[in-house]
Amino acid sequence: MRGTLMALAAVALLTACTTTHSIPEREPGSAVPGEGTRCGDDLLEGLGAWARAGFSGSVVVSTGGEPDCLAAFGSADGAGDGAAGTANTVDTVFAIGSVSKAFTAAAVLGLVDAGELSLDDRAGNVITDLEGPPARATVEQLLLHTSGLTGSHGDDHEPLDRDAAVAAIGRLERAFPPGTDSLYSNSGYTLLALLVEEVTEAGYRDHMAAEVLPLPDGGTAGGFWDGEPAAPGPRAVGLLETGPAEQRGGFAGPHWALDGNGDLAMSAPDLAAWTHALFTGGVVPPEAVATITAPGFDHGDGTAEAPGWVSLDASVHGTPALASSGGGGDTGHEAVAVWVPQDERVVVAVSNSGGVRAGDLMREAGPALLAGGPPPPPGPGAAPDDFGDFDDADVAAHEQGVRTLLDGGSREGHEEREALESELGPLVSVEVLGTVVAEAELRTYVTASSATDSTTLWYALDERGGVAAVEGSVDAPPSLSPAPPAAPSADTAD
Repeated sequence: MRGTLMALAAVALLTACTTTHSIPEREPGSAVPGEGTRCGDDLLEGLGAWARAGFSGSVVVSTGGEPDCLAAFGSADGAGDGAAGTANTVDTVFAIGSVSKAFTAAAVLGLVDAGELSLDDRAGNVITDLEGPPARATVEQLLLHTSGLTGSHGDDHEPLDRDAAVAAIGRLERAFPPGTDSLYSNSGYTLLALLVEEVTEAGYRDHMAAEVLPLPDGGTAGGFWDGEPAAPGPRAVGLLETGPAEQRGGFAGPHWALDGNGDLAMSAPDLAAWTHALFTGGVVPPEAVATITAPGFDHGDGTAEAPGWVSLDASVHGTPALASSGGGGDTGHEAVAVWVPQDERVVVAVSNSGGVRAGDLMREAGPALLAGGPPPPPGPGAAPDDFGDFDDADVAAHEQGVRTLLDGGSREGHEEREALESELGPLVSVEVLGTVVAEAELRTYVTASSATDSTTLWYALDERGGVAAVEGSVDAPPSLSPAPPAAPSADTAD
């Protein structure tokens, strides 16, 4: 998977509280709290209902930096609902996916405060071998996803060194003039990490470990999921539709496909402690905190882009908040972190099961948790063909978008076909198998075939039809509904 869960998905998850997201009931075994769980009876009972519905992971609620609730449920070894195995505890480490962008933003803004970078700096002026439209993007545009960059620079667990990443990012196209619109970009945040690599003596990873991950109490908020310095502690194994995830932190790298955009891992209490420290001046100076909390690009719906976060105004929940979310891709993990400045409250949820993810829990239970109360119970069972917040028209449009992409008419589509043909030989067919919703995004599965070979992949597209995420050499999930036949094009219709 090239991308991770979009930060805007956290907003959708947290604001869609007027609708009920159906959750299937599961075996009661997964409701047994893990070691270290400390919550009031009401909170524990409410979260236990979500664990019985299939949630496996951890939840933390803190106020003023002090935990109100530390809770862990389910299996840490991908054993599945109700199965015997190693239990999640509050110390279990999860990949936090795109929540890593909040840490990258903090690193960049710390360097801005130190005079090593400026928000107006153009990336190509700092990284002199960077070419194309990305070279003209400013630091501020990259932080706010307003650079216009579209496309992706590499698969998550594809070995990608610094030079290859710079070259791949330099080939990205621009969907709109910089500063005029917003389009979520994983590659833009990897470019920010490359800026950190360029201007710091230690380099990106060591700078993160020394300057961004340390906590005010002397502890450290995790580390990297793959490579060094690694997040210490027992790790959760993700449970995918096809079984336990294979990506468990052993990928040797180089890691520039994920660095800066989805590379970090930690326990839920460490993520909550870091979030409180960030917004209270314990990670970056007050001037940098002010830049993070000041709404940036306004989406016009009560939400706005902020560096590494999405800002929610008072119209959403009655009090301002900031949210960051991430799906760990092929790790099978998901994470959501929310900050409510009025109460200095942090709510964090992390998960390692596809049954009920952290985002599912936060969609329904988040508003109550943000207010300091117990969560409502999950809804009744879902239909197998339920697409959640997406309707049939969204699914049809996404599948048509994937067909259009793989026809090779755009530069990005041409590159996708070239990549496939370099592995398979000249393509003779691309069959769309169907679409599922995973990690709050549509994923359309296709089988690409040459005369002698074939492979199955899934694609997730951004709102401009560019590749937001892709994973190859996969099995189609059992829940996949067959795709409708493609509509005839205008030049072939009767």
